[in-house]
Amino acid sequence: MAYSFTYWDDCVDPEDLEAMWNVPEVSVEWLKAGEEQGQKVHLSRDPDGQPYLTQTEMRGMICAIAELESDRILLVMNTPYKSKEPNVGLMQLLPKTVEWLISELGYHSYAAEENIEYLFKPFINVYFAAAYLKWLSSFDNNKRDEEFMIRAYKGGTKKATHKSTLRYWKSYLAVKESFPCRKSVDDDPPLNNSGLPVHSQTGSPEHSDQSKDANDDIYWDSRTSPDDMNAMWNHPAVRKVWTKSKETRGKVRFSQDEKKRPYLSRVEMKAVADIILIRYLSNPKTKSVSILNWRSLIITVLCAIGEVASMRFVHGVEPRPGIMGIDYSTAFWLYLELGFRAYKLESVDDLSNPFVSMYFGAAYVAWLSEYEGRERTPDFFVQAYFVGPKNVNPQDTSTLWLKYEEVLSKYEDERKRHGESCSIM
Repeated sequence: MAYSFTYWDDCVDPEDLEAMWNVPEVSVEWLKAGEEQGQKVHLSRDPDGQPYLTQTEMRGMICAIAELESDRILLVMNTPYKSKEPNVGLMQLLPKTVEWLISELGYHSYAAEENIEYLFKPFINVYFAAAYLKWLSSFDNNKRDEEFMIRAYKGGTKKATHKSTLRYWKSYLAVKESFPCRKSVDDDPPLNNSGLPVHSQTGSPEHSDQSKDANDDIYWDSRTSPDDMNAMWNHPAVRKVWTKSKETRGKVRFSQDEKKRPYLSRVEMKAVADIILIRYLSNPKTKSVSILNWRSLIITVLCAIGEVASMRFVHGVEPRPGIMGIDYSTAFWLYLELGFRAYKLESVDDLSNPFVSMYFGAAYVAWLSEYEGRERTPDFFVQAYFVGPKNVNPQDTSTLWLKYEEVLSKYEDERKRHGESCSIM
């Protein structure tokens, strides 16, 4: 494919990019992701490296259609059955429809080009899709409802009430319902001169270093929620260790190394993984795997991944944040695009909460375990966790993989000493 987009600047005009910056929800999302006005803006990418638009960048009817038509992937071209012409881009437009909109209805804000790949550009694609929807809204001089417009968009006006487009309409409603609700302007935090959210009491940028409490690196209770702390205290292995070391509720200390860096013990690491799996991810699909054995195996794998990635340090090891070393962009993709929202994710600092990091690390492992619709082995998804699913090498004997196997054996030996089984056969 000839087109390759890395930045928004590659596929939109400067005035369109400026318009995006002027949308409050978009500017806040971009600033949180580290983008700077006046600099090139990176397109979001899924773990396969495909550029896509976030749900904040696309909204409402247009967004739901784009979700169904292209999964919001920019560089998509599909040729329908019995058709000689491909559907192009986010909204899967037919070039002949675009030509008709230009020549017959006078939509000239964007000019057609000889090479149909110009329709990959999101503003151009969405512009003509919106023009077509506007035409459908008053088709045959009658005011049309949303259902007619959506079904006609899929199958043409003759099939707007035909059973062949009913499933598409139902899918559209399901996708639209799944989008996070937009907050009203009154609910949004005030912005400072840089466009960053400001705390109402302190007036300082949200998640700035000034807002951090020194106790965050000393006490578990400063990093995690009361509910998660109760779960830790109710975990038998943790309660035994914390009671023995004379910890008290409300002020449980992190272990620290000689450089005063907080870290989790292996008992704490396993407990966090166990709690996350029980609460959010405890549904093994393989019928031959018992719940207990499945959980025991996955806990071991997650803890070994985390130890290799972060050495169990609360803040992780640069450039990987948190105990699972999952980067913020991947965690945010899981949160925003795949619906993993048990924990809020507003900045990279949130990943210094052990439960948040473990949750998104486990979610990523779950996604990798069924990558491209196939059930994957631990050999695959462990390597993929570190290097990405496209870069997995079955013959890999790198230092990273050897380190994982070494750490895994430590967790397995500990489990065997306690008489636990991890068989999945």
